[in-house]
Amino acid sequence: MYATERQEQIARMLSETGRVGVLELATQFDVTTETVRRDLDALERDGVLRRVHGGAVHLDRTSTVEQSTADRAVQHSEAKNAIAQRALEVLGDGFQGSVYFDAGTTTAAVADRLGSRLASVGGRAEVVTHSFSLAPALSAAEGVSLSIVGGRVRGVTGAAVGAETVRVISGLRPDVAFLGTNALSAGFGASTPDPEEAAVKIAIVRAARRVVLVVDGSKFERERLVSFAALAEIDVLVTDTPLPAALAEAAREANVDVWLA
Repeated sequence: MYATERQEQIARMLSETGRVGVLELATQFDVTTETVRRDLDALERDGVLRRVHGGAVHLDRTSTVEQSTADRAVQHSEAKNAIAQRALEVLGDGFQGSVYFDAGTTTAAVADRLGSRLASVGGRAEVVTHSFSLAPALSAAEGVSLSIVGGRVRGVTGAAVGAETVRVISGLRPDVAFLGTNALSAGFGASTPDPEEAAVKIAIVRAARRVVLVVDGSKFERERLVSFAALAEIDVLVTDTPLPAALAEAAREANVDVWLA
C-alpha cells in the first residue's frame, strides 16, 4: 500500500472514531511504528489531525477548538430540539420562579420554547442571561420578564464574559439554570475551550438551586481545556442518546438524574 492510500484510510478512521493510536495503526497496516508516525506527521502538516501522546486526534477533539454559534446552530438540530422539549419539563405546572440561561445553541433551543412551556403550565418566569444571542427570543416569550447580564461580549458565542459578568452572576440565586457544554466525560465533567466562558459557567453552577445540563450525544467522552462542573454538581442531565457505560456509571455515582429526549 502506498503512503497516500494509507494516509487516506487513517483520515477516514479519524473522522469515524475521533482518535487513532500508533501501535494499533502499525498492526493494522503491517508497517513499523516509525512509518505510522511519518504518516501522522504528514497529516498534521495538512491540517487533518493533531498529534497527541501515542497517536493523534481529529481536530474537533482538541481541547481549544471552538466553533462559532452560527456553525453549531445547524449541527444536530433535531437532537437539540428534542432535548429542549424534554428539559422544559423541569418547569412544572404553575411554575413561578427564576430561570438562568447559559449561552449556547442547545440552550437557545430551550429558550425558543420557553414561552410555549410557560403558557401550557400557566407559569411565569423571571429570566436572566448573559447571552446576547438568546436575548431576542427570551424578550419576546410569553410570561417572561428578562434581565441581561453585561460584560465584554465574545463574538464566537455572543456571550458576555469577564470579572463583572462573574460578579453579577455570583450575586444571583436562580431556581433553575439551563447550561450547555462543549464536552462531557466521566472524569473531567463538563468542559469548554475558553477560560473566561468557563469562569461564567462556574459562577452559574454555584449560584443556581438546580442545574440542568442540556447536551447532545456528540459531546460525550470528550474533554476541552477547562472543566466548569463536576458530575456531582449537575442535578439533571438531558440528552438525546443513552450515556456511554463509563459516563453512565459516573452519573449514577454522582446522583445525576439522566433524562432521555
